[in-house]
Amino acid sequence: MKLKKRKFVTLSIGEVAERTGIKVSAVRFYEDEGLIQAIRSEGGNRRFMRSEIRKVSFISIAQRLGFTLSEIRGELEKLPDDRAPNKKDWEKISRSFRTVLDERIAMMERLRDKLDGCIGCGCLSLQKCKLYNQDDWAAHSGFGPRWVLEPRKSAD
Repeated sequence: MKLKKRKFVTLSIGEVAERTGIKVSAVRFYEDEGLIQAIRSEGGNRRFMRSEIRKVSFISIAQRLGFTLSEIRGELEKLPDDRAPNKKDWEKISRSFRTVLDERIAMMERLRDKLDGCIGCGCLSLQKCKLYNQDDWAAHSGFGPRWVLEPRKSAD
């Protein structure tokens, strides 16, 4: 059986932008920041391997979830340079992000639940509130919105 030689197909910057739903300027920015890599054609045009689409999509989603470019770069640096990332490569990144995402989800749930309670109470004073902050328990945990930033340790 004779194997066909696969043609090395790359995408233009416009094709990457169209496939990922972001602007061409953002693709350029991601390349300038070292988050994705382009191959230069003989004419000097940027050409991208198809695997860069997944990276751009990951960057876009991670930014929407509040991750910084530095955090995103740190994760992308874990991907191989010599080949397109595979499922196992992406699973490693997923595990790293899962912990942070779980912490953020828990904080957002606490915020939602505490705000509902405080607004429902009507006093709008967590310092004097007899329902949610009896005897000013929160002051013992530190400054700021302790019950939103950290799980509440004292009994309700």
